[in-house]
Amino acid sequence: MAPSYRVAVIGHTGRGNYGHGIDTVWRDLPECRVVAVADPDPQGRKQAVARLGDVRAFDDYRAMLDEVKPDIVAICPRWIDQHCAMVLAAAERGCHIYMEKPMCRDLAEADQMVEACRRHRVKLALAHQTRYSPRLHVVREMIADGAIGEVVELRGRGKEDSRGGAEDLWVLGSHVFNLMHVLAGEPLWCFATVQQGERPATLQDLRPGNEGIRWLLGDRLQAMYGLAGGATAYFGSRKNGQGNRFGLQIFGTKGIIEILTGYLPAVYYLPDPHWSPGRSGARWIPVSSQGPGKPEPLADGGLHAGNVLACRDLLAAIQEDREPECNVLEGRVTIEMIQAVFASHLKNAPVKIPLEERRDPLDVAKNS
Repeated sequence: MAPSYRVAVIGHTGRGNYGHGIDTVWRDLPECRVVAVADPDPQGRKQAVARLGDVRAFDDYRAMLDEVKPDIVAICPRWIDQHCAMVLAAAERGCHIYMEKPMCRDLAEADQMVEACRRHRVKLALAHQTRYSPRLHVVREMIADGAIGEVVELRGRGKEDSRGGAEDLWVLGSHVFNLMHVLAGEPLWCFATVQQGERPATLQDLRPGNEGIRWLLGDRLQAMYGLAGGATAYFGSRKNGQGNRFGLQIFGTKGIIEILTGYLPAVYYLPDPHWSPGRSGARWIPVSSQGPGKPEPLADGGLHAGNVLACRDLLAAIQEDREPECNVLEGRVTIEMIQAVFASHLKNAPVKIPLEERRDPLDVAKNS
Protein backbone atom coordinates (compact mmCIF):
# COMPACT_ATOMS: atom_id res chain seq x y z
CA MET A 1 0.00 0.00 0.00
CA ALA A 2 1.30 3.47 -0.91
CA PRO A 3 2.31 5.63 2.08
CA SER A 4 -0.27 8.16 3.25
CA TYR A 5 0.74 11.80 3.74
CA ARG A 6 -1.16 14.49 5.62
CA VAL A 7 -0.74 17.92 4.00
CA ALA A 8 -1.18 21.35 5.58
CA VAL A 9 -1.57 24.41 3.37
CA ILE A 10 -0.20 27.87 4.18
CA GLY A 11 -1.74 30.76 2.24
CA HIS A 12 -2.00 34.49 2.80
CA THR A 13 -4.82 36.24 0.98
CA GLY A 14 -3.73 39.68 -0.17
CA ARG A 15 -0.03 38.86 0.31
CA GLY A 16 0.76 36.26 -2.30
CA ASN A 17 -2.47 34.28 -1.93
CA TYR A 18 -2.08 30.59 -2.83
CA GLY A 19 0.46 30.77 -5.61
CA HIS A 20 0.05 28.87 -8.84
CA GLY A 21 -2.10 25.98 -7.66
CA ILE A 22 0.21 24.95 -4.81
CA ASP A 23 -2.85 24.36 -2.60
CA THR A 24 -5.00 22.28 -4.97
CA VAL A 25 -2.42 19.98 -6.59
CA TRP A 26 -2.91 17.39 -3.82
CA ARG A 27 -6.32 16.40 -5.20
CA ASP A 28 -4.60 14.33 -7.87
CA LEU A 29 -2.23 12.60 -5.46
CA PRO A 30 -4.26 9.76 -3.89
CA GLU A 31 -1.58 9.11 -1.28
CA CYS A 32 -1.96 12.69 0.03
CA ARG A 33 -4.78 14.33 1.96
CA VAL A 34 -5.09 18.03 2.82
CA VAL A 35 -6.08 18.25 6.48
CA ALA A 36 -5.68 21.94 7.34
CA VAL A 37 -5.21 25.42 5.96
CA ALA A 38 -3.84 28.59 7.56
CA ASP A 39 -4.59 32.10 6.31
CA PRO A 40 -4.69 35.26 8.48
CA ASP A 41 -7.37 36.80 6.24
CA PRO A 42 -10.85 35.61 7.41
CA GLN A 43 -12.53 35.79 4.01
CA GLY A 44 -9.58 34.18 2.26
CA ARG A 45 -9.52 31.44 4.88
CA LYS A 46 -13.23 30.77 4.37
CA GLN A 47 -12.77 30.53 0.61
CA ALA A 48 -9.80 28.20 1.04
CA VAL A 49 -11.86 25.82 3.19
CA ALA A 50 -14.59 25.79 0.54
CA ARG A 51 -11.99 25.11 -2.14
CA LEU A 52 -10.04 22.44 -0.28
CA GLY A 53 -12.94 20.56 1.30
CA ASP A 54 -13.28 19.21 4.82
CA VAL A 55 -10.17 20.77 6.38
CA ARG A 56 -9.44 22.51 9.64
CA ALA A 57 -8.84 26.26 9.43
CA PHE A 58 -6.33 28.39 11.33
CA ASP A 59 -5.40 32.06 11.31
CA ASP A 60 -1.79 31.30 12.34
CA TYR A 61 0.34 28.77 10.49
CA ARG A 62 2.58 28.01 13.46
CA ALA A 63 -0.43 27.07 15.56
CA MET A 64 -1.63 24.88 12.69
CA LEU A 65 1.71 23.08 12.44
CA ASP A 66 1.84 22.49 16.20
CA GLU A 67 -1.71 21.17 16.45
CA VAL A 68 -2.10 19.24 13.18
CA LYS A 69 1.48 17.90 12.87
CA PRO A 70 1.37 17.36 9.08
CA ASP A 71 3.84 15.31 7.04
CA ILE A 72 4.05 17.88 4.23
CA VAL A 73 3.52 21.63 4.17
CA ALA A 74 2.47 23.49 1.01
CA ILE A 75 3.91 27.03 1.22
CA CYS A 76 1.78 28.87 -1.30
CA PRO A 77 2.20 32.67 -1.12
CA ARG A 78 4.05 34.27 -4.02
CA TRP A 79 5.31 37.06 -1.76
CA ILE A 80 8.83 36.03 -0.83
CA ASP A 81 9.24 38.06 2.37
CA GLN A 82 7.33 35.31 4.23
CA HIS A 83 9.09 32.29 2.74
CA CYS A 84 12.06 31.99 5.07
CA ALA A 85 10.02 32.12 8.30
CA MET A 86 7.52 29.62 6.90
CA VAL A 87 10.23 27.18 5.79
CA LEU A 88 12.03 27.40 9.13
CA ALA A 89 8.77 26.78 11.01
CA ALA A 90 7.98 23.72 8.87
CA ALA A 91 11.51 22.29 8.92
CA GLU A 92 11.88 22.68 12.69
CA ARG A 93 8.74 20.54 13.05
CA GLY A 94 10.06 17.88 10.66
CA CYS A 95 7.63 18.66 7.84
CA HIS A 96 8.64 18.21 4.21
CA ILE A 97 7.90 21.19 1.94
CA TYR A 98 6.54 22.06 -1.49
CA MET A 99 6.76 25.79 -2.09
CA GLU A 100 6.28 28.64 -4.53
CA LYS A 101 9.29 30.37 -6.04
CA PRO A 102 11.48 32.45 -5.84
CA MET A 103 12.76 30.82 -2.67
CA CYS A 104 13.59 33.86 -0.51
CA ARG A 105 14.91 37.45 -0.42
CA ASP A 106 18.67 36.96 -0.08
CA LEU A 107 21.46 34.49 0.60
CA ALA A 108 21.36 35.05 4.35
CA GLU A 109 17.82 33.67 4.35
CA ALA A 110 18.74 30.92 1.88
CA ASP A 111 21.58 29.77 4.14
CA GLN A 112 19.18 29.50 7.08
CA MET A 113 16.74 27.47 4.99
CA VAL A 114 19.44 25.10 3.74
CA GLU A 115 20.74 24.51 7.25
CA ALA A 116 17.26 23.95 8.71
CA CYS A 117 16.41 21.38 6.03
CA ARG A 118 19.75 19.63 6.55
CA ARG A 119 19.54 19.59 10.33
CA HIS A 120 15.98 18.25 10.43
CA ARG A 121 16.36 15.92 7.40
CA VAL A 122 13.55 17.68 5.55
CA LYS A 123 13.01 17.56 1.78
CA LEU A 124 12.13 20.87 0.11
CA ALA A 125 10.90 21.02 -3.49
CA LEU A 126 10.53 24.27 -5.43
CA ALA A 127 7.77 24.85 -7.98
CA HIS A 128 10.07 25.49 -10.95
CA GLN A 129 7.78 23.41 -13.13
CA THR A 130 10.07 23.15 -16.13
CA ARG A 131 12.54 21.19 -14.00
CA TYR A 132 10.11 18.28 -13.80
CA SER A 133 9.07 18.33 -17.46
CA PRO A 134 9.64 15.18 -19.54
CA ARG A 135 10.82 17.47 -22.33
CA LEU A 136 13.60 18.82 -20.11
CA HIS A 137 14.76 15.25 -19.52
CA VAL A 138 15.08 14.91 -23.31
CA VAL A 139 17.06 18.17 -23.53
CA ARG A 140 19.47 16.96 -20.84
CA GLU A 141 19.96 13.68 -22.68
CA MET A 142 20.55 15.48 -25.99
CA ILE A 143 23.23 17.68 -24.42
CA ALA A 144 24.86 14.69 -22.69
CA ASP A 145 24.83 12.73 -25.96
CA GLY A 146 26.54 15.58 -27.83
CA ALA A 147 23.61 16.59 -30.06
CA ILE A 148 24.79 20.23 -30.00
CA GLY A 149 28.45 19.46 -29.30
CA GLU A 150 30.26 21.26 -26.52
CA VAL A 151 28.07 23.86 -24.79
CA VAL A 152 29.77 27.23 -25.12
CA GLU A 153 27.08 29.83 -24.46
CA LEU A 154 23.62 30.25 -22.93
CA ARG A 155 21.29 33.20 -23.50
CA GLY A 156 18.19 33.90 -21.43
CA ARG A 157 15.72 36.73 -21.06
CA GLY A 158 12.69 37.49 -18.92
CA LYS A 159 9.21 38.45 -20.11
CA GLU A 160 10.28 42.11 -20.41
CA ASP A 161 6.81 43.48 -19.74
CA SER A 162 6.04 46.27 -17.27
CA ARG A 163 8.17 44.39 -14.71
CA GLY A 164 11.21 44.51 -16.99
CA GLY A 165 14.57 44.97 -15.31
CA ALA A 166 14.93 44.17 -11.63
CA GLU A 167 11.47 42.72 -10.98
CA ASP A 168 11.71 40.57 -14.11
CA LEU A 169 15.08 39.35 -12.85
CA TRP A 170 13.46 38.08 -9.66
CA VAL A 171 10.10 36.79 -10.84
CA LEU A 172 10.89 35.29 -14.27
CA GLY A 173 14.67 35.23 -14.22
CA SER A 174 14.55 32.65 -11.43
CA HIS A 175 13.19 30.11 -13.95
CA VAL A 176 15.97 30.88 -16.42
CA PHE A 177 18.78 30.76 -13.85
CA ASN A 178 17.61 27.42 -12.53
CA LEU A 179 17.74 26.00 -16.07
CA MET A 180 21.19 27.51 -16.70
CA HIS A 181 22.43 25.88 -13.51
CA VAL A 182 21.09 22.39 -14.20
CA LEU A 183 22.08 22.37 -17.88
CA ALA A 184 25.54 23.95 -17.73
CA GLY A 185 26.93 23.85 -14.19
CA GLU A 186 27.56 25.95 -11.11
CA PRO A 187 28.06 29.72 -11.54
CA LEU A 188 31.61 30.86 -10.70
CA TRP A 189 31.43 34.62 -11.30
CA CYS A 190 29.10 37.38 -12.47
CA PHE A 191 29.63 40.72 -14.18
CA ALA A 192 26.52 42.87 -14.53
CA THR A 193 25.28 46.38 -15.15
CA VAL A 194 21.92 47.83 -14.16
CA GLN A 195 20.38 50.88 -15.80
CA GLN A 196 17.57 53.31 -15.16
CA GLY A 197 16.63 54.28 -18.68
CA GLU A 198 19.80 55.17 -20.56
CA ARG A 199 22.00 55.84 -17.50
CA PRO A 200 23.54 53.64 -14.83
CA ALA A 201 21.16 53.07 -11.93
CA THR A 202 22.15 54.55 -8.57
CA LEU A 203 20.86 54.16 -5.03
CA GLN A 204 18.66 57.21 -5.65
CA ASP A 205 16.68 54.93 -8.01
CA LEU A 206 16.10 52.32 -5.30
CA ARG A 207 12.45 51.51 -4.69
CA PRO A 208 10.56 49.03 -2.48
CA GLY A 209 9.87 45.80 -4.34
CA ASN A 210 6.57 44.19 -5.25
CA GLU A 211 5.54 40.74 -4.02
CA GLY A 212 7.71 40.91 -0.93
CA ILE A 213 10.95 41.68 -2.75
CA ARG A 214 12.91 43.94 -0.41
CA TRP A 215 14.35 46.41 -2.97
CA LEU A 216 14.28 46.87 -6.74
CA LEU A 217 16.84 48.80 -8.77
CA GLY A 218 16.73 49.58 -12.46
CA ASP A 219 14.39 49.04 -15.40
CA ARG A 220 16.95 47.30 -17.60
CA LEU A 221 19.92 45.08 -16.89
CA GLN A 222 22.42 42.75 -18.49
CA ALA A 223 24.43 40.06 -16.72
CA MET A 224 27.18 37.63 -17.72
CA TYR A 225 28.15 34.49 -15.79
CA GLY A 226 31.04 32.06 -15.98
CA LEU A 227 29.83 28.49 -15.42
CA ALA A 228 31.75 25.51 -14.08
CA GLY A 229 31.12 23.52 -17.26
CA GLY A 230 33.16 26.08 -19.23
CA ALA A 231 30.30 27.93 -20.88
CA THR A 232 29.38 31.60 -20.52
CA ALA A 233 25.77 32.52 -19.73
CA TYR A 234 23.94 35.79 -20.38
CA PHE A 235 20.70 37.19 -19.00
CA GLY A 236 19.03 40.45 -19.95
CA SER A 237 15.77 42.28 -19.37
CA ARG A 238 14.38 45.70 -20.15
CA LYS A 239 11.07 47.25 -19.23
CA ASN A 240 8.35 47.14 -21.90
CA GLY A 241 10.57 45.35 -24.40
CA GLN A 242 8.87 44.38 -27.65
CA GLY A 243 8.09 40.72 -28.27
CA ASN A 244 8.30 37.80 -25.89
CA ARG A 245 11.76 36.26 -25.65
CA PHE A 246 11.20 34.62 -22.26
CA GLY A 247 13.17 31.39 -22.19
CA LEU A 248 16.65 30.00 -22.69
CA GLN A 249 18.82 29.16 -25.69
CA ILE A 250 21.77 26.78 -25.33
CA PHE A 251 24.47 27.21 -27.97
CA GLY A 252 26.91 24.39 -28.71
CA THR A 253 29.66 23.77 -31.24
CA LYS A 254 27.21 21.73 -33.34
CA GLY A 255 23.89 23.54 -32.87
CA ILE A 256 21.32 25.18 -30.64
CA ILE A 257 18.54 24.06 -28.32
CA GLU A 258 15.83 26.52 -27.28
CA ILE A 259 13.61 25.76 -24.30
CA LEU A 260 10.77 27.86 -22.89
CA THR A 261 9.04 27.13 -19.55
CA GLY A 262 6.19 25.02 -18.19
CA TYR A 263 4.96 21.43 -17.94
CA LEU A 264 5.42 20.84 -21.69
CA PRO A 265 7.52 23.83 -22.74
CA ALA A 266 8.15 24.59 -26.37
CA VAL A 267 11.54 23.09 -27.26
CA TYR A 268 13.36 23.43 -30.59
CA TYR A 269 16.61 21.98 -31.91
CA LEU A 270 18.76 23.50 -34.65
CA PRO A 271 21.52 21.13 -35.89
CA ASP A 272 23.68 23.96 -37.22
CA PRO A 273 27.23 24.81 -36.06
CA HIS A 274 26.88 28.24 -37.76
CA TRP A 275 23.88 29.12 -35.51
CA SER A 276 22.30 30.69 -38.61
CA PRO A 277 19.52 28.93 -40.54
CA GLY A 278 19.72 31.67 -43.16
CA ARG A 279 23.29 30.71 -44.01
CA SER A 280 23.20 26.96 -43.51
CA GLY A 281 19.70 26.09 -44.67
CA ALA A 282 19.15 24.07 -41.48
CA ARG A 283 15.68 24.13 -39.94
CA TRP A 284 14.43 24.23 -36.40
CA ILE A 285 13.12 20.83 -35.29
CA PRO A 286 10.42 20.63 -32.59
CA VAL A 287 11.36 18.41 -29.65
CA SER A 288 8.72 16.34 -27.83
CA SER A 289 8.95 14.18 -24.71
CA GLN A 290 9.94 11.38 -27.12
CA GLY A 291 12.74 13.30 -28.82
CA PRO A 292 13.51 15.61 -31.79
CA GLY A 293 10.98 15.48 -34.62
CA LYS A 294 8.76 12.92 -32.84
CA PRO A 295 5.05 13.40 -32.09
CA GLU A 296 4.03 14.37 -28.58
CA PRO A 297 1.87 11.69 -26.91
CA LEU A 298 1.20 13.78 -23.78
CA ALA A 299 -1.57 16.35 -23.40
CA ASP A 300 -0.53 19.72 -22.03
CA GLY A 301 -2.06 19.82 -18.57
CA GLY A 302 -0.70 23.29 -17.81
CA LEU A 303 0.31 24.46 -14.33
CA HIS A 304 -1.62 21.73 -12.55
CA ALA A 305 0.12 18.92 -14.43
CA GLY A 306 3.49 20.51 -13.67
CA ASN A 307 2.63 20.69 -9.97
CA VAL A 308 1.58 17.03 -9.98
CA LEU A 309 4.93 15.98 -11.47
CA ALA A 310 6.82 18.10 -8.93
CA CYS A 311 4.90 16.70 -5.98
CA ARG A 312 5.29 13.13 -7.21
CA ASP A 313 9.01 13.73 -7.34
CA LEU A 314 8.90 15.13 -3.79
CA LEU A 315 7.10 12.01 -2.55
CA ALA A 316 9.67 9.80 -4.28
CA ALA A 317 12.48 11.86 -2.74
CA ILE A 318 10.98 11.33 0.73
CA GLN A 319 10.68 7.58 0.21
CA GLU A 320 14.13 7.20 -1.38
CA ASP A 321 15.85 9.65 1.01
CA ARG A 322 17.28 11.80 -1.80
CA GLU A 323 17.00 15.44 -2.77
CA PRO A 324 14.01 16.46 -4.91
CA GLU A 325 14.74 17.32 -8.55
CA CYS A 326 14.54 21.05 -7.77
CA ASN A 327 15.62 21.38 -4.15
CA VAL A 328 16.69 23.87 -1.50
CA LEU A 329 20.33 23.80 -2.64
CA GLU A 330 19.38 24.69 -6.19
CA GLY A 331 17.05 27.36 -4.88
CA ARG A 332 19.99 28.95 -3.10
CA VAL A 333 22.06 28.99 -6.31
CA THR A 334 19.22 30.78 -8.11
CA ILE A 335 19.10 33.44 -5.39
CA GLU A 336 22.88 33.77 -5.63
CA MET A 337 22.72 34.42 -9.38
CA ILE A 338 20.10 37.12 -8.80
CA GLN A 339 21.93 38.74 -5.88
CA ALA A 340 25.22 38.71 -7.82
CA VAL A 341 23.72 41.07 -10.43
CA PHE A 342 23.29 43.87 -7.89
CA ALA A 343 26.55 43.07 -6.09
CA SER A 344 28.48 43.38 -9.36
CA HIS A 345 26.68 46.55 -10.43
CA LEU A 346 27.37 48.29 -7.12
CA LYS A 347 31.07 47.35 -7.30
CA ASN A 348 31.28 48.09 -11.04
CA ALA A 349 33.33 44.90 -11.30
CA PRO A 350 32.94 41.13 -11.60
CA VAL A 351 32.14 39.29 -8.37
CA LYS A 352 33.14 35.76 -7.43
CA ILE A 353 30.51 33.17 -6.60
CA PRO A 354 29.84 32.05 -3.87
CA LEU A 355 29.39 35.63 -2.72
CA GLU A 356 31.14 36.64 0.49
CA GLU A 357 28.35 39.05 1.47
CA ARG A 358 25.25 36.93 2.12
CA ARG A 359 22.93 39.84 2.88
CA ASP A 360 20.97 41.69 0.21
CA PRO A 361 23.59 44.03 -1.34
CA LEU A 362 20.97 46.70 -2.04
CA ASP A 363 19.83 46.65 1.58
CA VAL A 364 23.43 46.78 2.80
CA ALA A 365 24.19 49.77 0.54
CA LYS A 366 20.95 51.50 1.49
CA ASN A 367 21.73 51.29 5.21
CA SER A 368 25.47 51.87 5.15
